[in-house]
Amino acid sequence: MAKVKKAYFCQNCGAQSPKWIGKCPSCGEWNTYVEEIIQKEKSGSTKTQEKSHRVYPQKIDEITYSTESRISSSSKELNRVLGGGIVPGSIVLVGGEPGIGKSTLMLQVALRLSGQKVLYVSGEESEQQIKMRAERIGARNKDTYILTSTQTDEIFSFMDEVDPAILIIDSIQSITTSQLESSAGSISQIRESASELHKFAKNSGIPVFLIGHITKEGHLAGPKVLEHMVDTVLQFEGDRNYGYRIIRSVKNRFGSTSELGIYEMLGTGLREVDNPSEILLSQRDEDMSGIAIAATIEGLRPMLIEIQALVSNAAYGTPQRSSTGFDLRRLNMLLAVLEKRSGFRLSTKDVFLNIAGGIRVDDPALDLAVIASVLSSNEDTAIDQKSCFAGEVGLSGEIRAVTRIDQRISEAEKLGFERMFISSFNKKGLNLSDFKIEIVPVSRVENLFRHLFG
Repeated sequence: MAKVKKAYFCQNCGAQSPKWIGKCPSCGEWNTYVEEIIQKEKSGSTKTQEKSHRVYPQKIDEITYSTESRISSSSKELNRVLGGGIVPGSIVLVGGEPGIGKSTLMLQVALRLSGQKVLYVSGEESEQQIKMRAERIGARNKDTYILTSTQTDEIFSFMDEVDPAILIIDSIQSITTSQLESSAGSISQIRESASELHKFAKNSGIPVFLIGHITKEGHLAGPKVLEHMVDTVLQFEGDRNYGYRIIRSVKNRFGSTSELGIYEMLGTGLREVDNPSEILLSQRDEDMSGIAIAATIEGLRPMLIEIQALVSNAAYGTPQRSSTGFDLRRLNMLLAVLEKRSGFRLSTKDVFLNIAGGIRVDDPALDLAVIASVLSSNEDTAIDQKSCFAGEVGLSGEIRAVTRIDQRISEAEKLGFERMFISSFNKKGLNLSDFKIEIVPVSRVENLFRHLFG
């Protein structure tokens, strides 16, 4: 009998150590090392396999490849995030908070793939629970197979029998391999199980979807090598108080990482949102101060979002700064610009900022709308509902140009806006006669203030 071999693994980054240490030298976290059994079964055919699969270096001009057609996931939003569809032989990791809808999304994809065999492996739910969710979704794919198993050997044996076109694993933290004796969800089990699924996907050409948990810090649970191993990492996020869900591409070897898809969570599953601007703009009967519309772009999709700001006197002495959906550090920077460069006294006032709809955006083109909403609330004067903004604000108070301004203007014009504030540096190469909307170029924050409030 082989001697049991043990090692210590960091539960945060997956670093290995022969003994327990208090602080991880790799990630710097304290008290994250846990002892795990890592003894593997010895295989006598390893050297033979290495010799039979020996490869030789080739010149790059002599390498030939064939462009394979992608598999449509039956979801336009997911296809957009993946870069046009599912690539054969790829391995995709879908992460998100508990209860956000990861299993619903993957089961919905499986049930709506017509003419494709799908094997849905669940290590966390029973067949009856999955059947209940499938009845609620309402979609039907007679070639969808459900397997409640956690052993990789058993999964691969059923793969030979079913011969599906897509394999879905829910979740990777529940899958174990017989080569290790450690418990499910441990660093070594996640790494080894993912490695076996990775080899299977590349050798068979069958795409594999892995559903993964996230930690309380918002990072994907398991070793960091898991993210390096897969081809695509998708982040499924949203606010529990809102019905909208956003799927982002964090890593994608076959497409752009700036795309996002938007869904609405309903009782019958996830509904795709074709025009996000309509749901992110609130309907108001009257003008209200502190509200400005920003024209942003996520990937290839332009959309308009609503920025809400509230500026009031600090009641408790120390002014508060709060932001929802917008980077708080960038908000503090913009407030400092208003204070230093433009003379607005905001250091003694509370400032609260919110992006309507529960969406989070990191586009610097939101700066102009953020400043406009803050000034509107400070002056207690409403901004015209038919006006929108797109521009980046520099530390000296200048309004900087943003990319793809023509797409932002076209989206604003399509939704019925009559006036748009942009940087004066964006006028280069822009034919204003192509747009019916009024374009107002501004170069500094003071110019914006005079246009809005006289």
